Amino acid sequence: MRPVKAPVLFEDLTYKIIGAAMEVHKILGPIHKETVYQKALEKEFFDRGLKVQREVDLPVKYGDIKVGTYRPDFVVGESVVVEIKALEFLPKKTEVQLSYYLKVTGYKIGLLLNFGAPSLEVRRRIYG
Repeated sequence: MRPVKAPVLFEDLTYKIIGAAMEVHKILGPIHKETVYQKALEKEFFDRGLKVQREVDLPVKYGDIKVGTYRPDFVVGESVVVEIKALEFLPKKTEVQLSYYLKVTGYKIGLLLNFGAPSLEVRRRIYG
């Protein structure tokens, strides 16, 4: 009996997002500031026909009262939160930040993309 591959949530969309990020990293390398990668990645998303919102305000609520706002770098396809970094090493707090975004917003999938390493670093988080 062969093992059954578990379905991956938003597999096609996350594949496209990671592909776009790989293209940006291949062209720009690991030497720029985060804002440079953010602008380049936004262009790459549009070139690939992905629906993207940049730095959208996501409310943090306490009961029915808004008590704060999170602002991830991107929400792609109204489904995937994308946070980008340009660091040599990813500290644990960057993964925690992405987990908070997912927890308070109800989004199920988040991608943390680090352009500062010699190879693009991708961390995938699932919430719920």
